Amino acid sequence: MTQLSAAQTTPSDGSKALYGGKGTRRITVRDIALAKERGEKWPMLTAYDAMTASVFDEAGIPVMLVGDSAGNCHLGYDTTVPVTLDEMTVLSAAVVRGTKRALIVGDLPFGSYQEGPVQALRSATRLVKEAGVGAVKLEGGERSHEQIRLLVESGIPVMAHIGLTPQSVNAMGYRVQGRGEEAAAQLLRDAKAVQDAGAFAVVLELVPAELAAEVTRVLHIPTVGIGAGPETDAQVLVWTDMMGLTGGRVPKFVKKYADLRTVMGDAARAFAEDVVGGTFPLEEHSVH
Repeated sequence: MTQLSAAQTTPSDGSKALYGGKGTRRITVRDIALAKERGEKWPMLTAYDAMTASVFDEAGIPVMLVGDSAGNCHLGYDTTVPVTLDEMTVLSAAVVRGTKRALIVGDLPFGSYQEGPVQALRSATRLVKEAGVGAVKLEGGERSHEQIRLLVESGIPVMAHIGLTPQSVNAMGYRVQGRGEEAAAQLLRDAKAVQDAGAFAVVLELVPAELAAEVTRVLHIPTVGIGAGPETDAQVLVWTDMMGLTGGRVPKFVKKYADLRTVMGDAARAFAEDVVGGTFPLEEHSVH
């Protein structure tokens, strides 16, 4: 692949790094490609609403995924499978409205692209036209090759997703993918297939660290790890997991950076006790 000069690897607004850059325009998939050239690692978080997305945007998170993980995190489903394209369109539009700089990637939910390339194009077009996302994500390696190719040829950037693909939970369960020689070879084929189809990046979920490192070395597009070790080009976490809002157990690969569940619970109890005890509202909270 052609090596780019230092001048070519600087975004047009003068902010070189994805994280911490001060640009006033949206990050694009070209910026993502140039970060790979520079060997720059970058963070990605999920977001499902305008307010949360605005906080992450102000914090400098360069890429946000409006994941179908919203099914588990916000919509009350047990898995991502029930999430609809209508729901993803509404959530994606909210995240776009709440941000100014981040590249917003919208998930194509289960049943919105499996029929084939034409269905995938129809679904992705909705997320681009109605929600305003800058890219879409879909699951599957070799089996999604033609869907990815048509989307990219139609001008829609695609982030691929291989390894553990949650939409296939009924077939594969929640377990590490790529263990063993045959499984590792298949994952490598999947990675090369999505790159060949034109994906600008690929998520590697729940993949042995050594295999994820090999995939990252082999591909010229960025790899985004989640439970895939430290050698991928980027890392993504579900925001409710990393902020400590998720109840119960979270995956082993999650690092909790806050404990919002406790903070919010304490605040709710304090409010309730003030109301019951007659100490809220006080005079300063009243309108005359």
